[in-house]
Amino acid sequence: MPNENEDFIIHAIPVLKDNIIWVWQIGKQVVVVDPAISKPVIQWIKDNNYKLHAILQTHHHDDHIGGTPDLIKHWPFASVIASKKDINRIPFQSYSVSDQENISLMGYQIKVIEVPGHTSNHLAYYLSDDKNKRKVPALFIGDTLFGGGCGRIFEGTYQEMFNSLQRVNKLPSQTKIYCAHEYTEANLRWAHKLFPNDLDIKKRLKDVSKKRANGFLSIPSKLAEERKTNLFLRAQSVNEFQALRNHKNNWNG
Repeated sequence: MPNENEDFIIHAIPVLKDNIIWVWQIGKQVVVVDPAISKPVIQWIKDNNYKLHAILQTHHHDDHIGGTPDLIKHWPFASVIASKKDINRIPFQSYSVSDQENISLMGYQIKVIEVPGHTSNHLAYYLSDDKNKRKVPALFIGDTLFGGGCGRIFEGTYQEMFNSLQRVNKLPSQTKIYCAHEYTEANLRWAHKLFPNDLDIKKRLKDVSKKRANGFLSIPSKLAEERKTNLFLRAQSVNEFQALRNHKNNWNG
C-alpha cells in the first residue's frame, strides 16, 4: 500500500472545448486518464517535476487518445492500459485488460468494468474504498456517464448503454464520478425543461450554474447525486432510456 504520508490527489486539466483530462497523483508519480492532447499534460507534469507512471484509456475516440503517442515518447516506460478488444484501434496499448480484471497501479487496486454503448468497446476504471482504504471511491468513466447525462450511442445499442448505466448504478452511492467532459449544466437545463417541478434537478442546476459562472468545474459528482438528478440513471427500462436519449439528441436548448 502507498505510504500514509503520500497524498492521493486527482487533478483536472481542462482542454479543447470541454474535455477534462484527469491526472491521479501519488507523491511524484501520476496516472493520466484519456489524454485528448499532449502539450498541456507534458507541461503540467514537467512543471511539477512528476513522472508519468501510466495512462488509462476508456475508449478509442481521438479526443481521448490523441495525446497518448506523444506522452509515451517523453516517458517511454509508462504503461498504456486499454481494452484488449480494442487493440486495433488503440494499437499503442502496452497492457491490455478485460472486464472485471483487477490491476495494480502505484500500489492501488483498480477494477476494470466494461461499459459499452457509446462505443462498442468502452471501459471504466474503479478505485474502491474498501480495498484501497480511501474515504471515497472513484470511477473514471470516460463518455458513458456525464454529470446529469450520458454519452451518445455511436456504436453500441440502447440496451448495451442501459445495461452499462445499471452496472454503474450498483456501485456505492458515495462513488465520485470522473467523466471526461464538462456537460453538466446543459444536461441539467434539458432535464429541468422536461421536469420543471423536480426540486432536486432545479437545485442542482442552480448550484452548477453558479459554479460555472465563477469558473469552477461541476465535476466530479457523486453517484448519489446522479441517482437523484440524472434522468438516464433514473430510467426504469430500456424503452424509457431510449426515449430520453432520442429526446436529448434532438434538443436545441
